[in-house]
Amino acid sequence: MRTSPPATSKPSKASAISATSVALSAVLLVLLAVLVPFSALSAWVDLEIDDTDRYVAAVSPLSSDPAVQSTVTDLITDEAMRQIDLGPLQDTVRDFLHEAVRSFTSTEAFRTAWDTANRTAHEAVTAALDGDSGEAVIIDLAPVIEQVKQDLVSQGVPFTDQIPVQRTEITVIGADRADSLRDSFHWLRYCSIWPAVATLVLLVLVVGIATVRGGLRAALTATAAVGAGFVLGAIVLRILVAVGRSRVLDEVPGSDRDAAAAVVDALTASLRTTVWAVLAVGAVLLVGAVVARVVLGRRRAGRG
Repeated sequence: MRTSPPATSKPSKASAISATSVALSAVLLVLLAVLVPFSALSAWVDLEIDDTDRYVAAVSPLSSDPAVQSTVTDLITDEAMRQIDLGPLQDTVRDFLHEAVRSFTSTEAFRTAWDTANRTAHEAVTAALDGDSGEAVIIDLAPVIEQVKQDLVSQGVPFTDQIPVQRTEITVIGADRADSLRDSFHWLRYCSIWPAVATLVLLVLVVGIATVRGGLRAALTATAAVGAGFVLGAIVLRILVAVGRSRVLDEVPGSDRDAAAAVVDALTASLRTTVWAVLAVGAVLLVGAVVARVVLGRRRAGRG
């Protein structure tokens, strides 16, 4: 007497494939939550922070930022007035000089001087990241002061010939904070863009393996996990950017804080853009895969 194969053999195999797919998706979700922010940060250090031209391009628009203009104006005016003693006219001359410098910050000459200062400042950034002991990341306004002085003297503005051209700094990252960030930057710089490449390779392999072993349903499950991982990774990256900004500005002197905040925001603008891009891609993949699975399930139920 022949016995028929157990009726549960196929469902058991399907269940095993499903369990494997879920486990693989869970692992993928965790990996992406780590790899997405790590990839974005390491690529950011390699492509923007370590590249002088990109660094200058990122902060160049800040020459029109009110906080930066105000900080530069105050610093230059204060340095100049230390060299001038006019007794009862001191405050009047200070107001006059402050307004003259403020007007200069809206000119093309100021924008050129600001770019020059930041090209030099990039050396301080790389030195702070490469050094063994803490060096504050600063922007030296000496090139800006030189241009201000030349411009105002040529216009015949009184007392501007007494503006001292010397090192005048805006602190962007304090020395102690630079120390605490150095090891992280070393790792990110060492990794360069390879974590991003590894992430893409991982995605192709996981979705491909899921498709081969479990078919369309497994592929959709893996795709949904990729989308959820992207969304979670984008959220983690945004939190890291916000926490990093807060920690960096904690040690910046109050007089420089507004300008330093503008510089930090300009340098991390590409990271915030990355957050939204990854979030959008993740949401599309997640929603698309879930909808496709629902449609596929209904079609199979209809056929049954």
